[in-house]
Amino acid sequence: MSMPSFSQKNIIAAMLGSLSLFSVAASAQTVITPQKSPFIAYDQPTIAIVGVKLIDGTGAKAKTNQTVIMEQGQITYVGDASNADIAAGTTIIEAAGKSVIPGLVMMHEHMFYPTGKAQYTEMLYSFPKLYLAGGATTVRTAGTTAPYGDLNVRDAIMQGTTFGPDIDVTAPYLNGPGLPILKLKSLRDAENAKKMIDYWSYEGVTSYKAYMQISESELSTVIDLAHQRQQKVTAHLCSITYREAADLGIDNLEHGFFAATDFVKDKVAGECPKTAHQSLVDLDIDSPEVVNLINHLVDKKVALTSTLTVYETYTKGRPKAYPLALEALIPQLKTHYENNWQKIAQQQDATWPVVFEKMRKLEKRFVEAGGLLMAGTDPTGFGGVVAGFSNQRMVELLVESGFSIEQAIKISSLNGAIYLGRDKSIGSVEVGKRADLVLINGDLSQDTSAIQQMQYVFKQGVGYDSTALINATKQVVGMH
Repeated sequence: MSMPSFSQKNIIAAMLGSLSLFSVAASAQTVITPQKSPFIAYDQPTIAIVGVKLIDGTGAKAKTNQTVIMEQGQITYVGDASNADIAAGTTIIEAAGKSVIPGLVMMHEHMFYPTGKAQYTEMLYSFPKLYLAGGATTVRTAGTTAPYGDLNVRDAIMQGTTFGPDIDVTAPYLNGPGLPILKLKSLRDAENAKKMIDYWSYEGVTSYKAYMQISESELSTVIDLAHQRQQKVTAHLCSITYREAADLGIDNLEHGFFAATDFVKDKVAGECPKTAHQSLVDLDIDSPEVVNLINHLVDKKVALTSTLTVYETYTKGRPKAYPLALEALIPQLKTHYENNWQKIAQQQDATWPVVFEKMRKLEKRFVEAGGLLMAGTDPTGFGGVVAGFSNQRMVELLVESGFSIEQAIKISSLNGAIYLGRDKSIGSVEVGKRADLVLINGDLSQDTSAIQQMQYVFKQGVGYDSTALINATKQVVGMH
């Protein structure tokens, strides 16, 4: 979750956002089982995608005229179309002029969306479908306001009674006092943190997220206990610097360098400073302290998750969200987002453009130094970051930041799989891996915007119709 305010008054105000509160009536939904689903386009035992442009997720250059064969949910052939041995009875998808990428592994997602001032509402019907429609076959919920909802959706997807990506569910936010969001608990002390880890581990979460006002003793306890369980900890920090968290053994830091307070002059230990944003405005990204921090994180093997999508929404001069993404919103939320976008566009002396460009450069330098960069979208802030569509936008932003399309896909797929310890089975289009891949209309290697033209998303060899999933969620986001 990331909610900085474009007024930059202080870091707490940033977390409140500026959305108006409105009441939304829920409506009943009929669960459609896979056996009678209009969302499934392909479920044959053997499927061959023939003559396609392949970006395989490993970072290797795109390859032309490739064939990918899927059998019983596994990838059994990847290679030149002229050499493919396609068995009789195989369902063939002619894919000349199209592209295949691995299913995206997105590492900062939520099952909620901002629906009021400091208020977030669970989208347990719409978001799983939209994530899948947008190419995400695996996601991590980097923070939850309804842990049982996330756990039950995860299990329903695994059981085949609803649709969506595999979900790595985090525990509720682990945060100290100071954040006026009523759904979030405030830790009392390190012992309280231990009890939360014990309880939510028992309930079935698979990772943990520390938050802005956590104390050093609480974070240390969380990291130690999670590691004892072979689980990982990520964080959106403020009270604790990136260097301090790295020294405590944290696995991942959210939002690239946007949340770093390492550069605040005279920062008080354990306190979340009000000048965090300004310190980034003033930062010399070529300074020794920046280089030293990047090298320290790489040495400590701390991964970073880039969430450029949410920070783009605070930045003057950036385009609006995709039209289809806005069509997914209920009318009130669409109007409110558009009003906020217009206010940002009219800002005088805006500082977010300065910070946005600096932080993008630092993410690239982190990768060049050997760091593991992953991708997430964080559908919070002022709105407009909508599940699924934001996954696609994230790839575009990575390319805009200077990564090749092959690098951007790797950051958005295999890198997340590596972090999750699942790279032997997901994250790239390779023989022996699970058949998680996306068929795109257009040549993605020549036109990054083709990422918006996802036709079918295959998860374990079952091909889901992206358009059908999107149509089922129009004017639903904000309601459920």
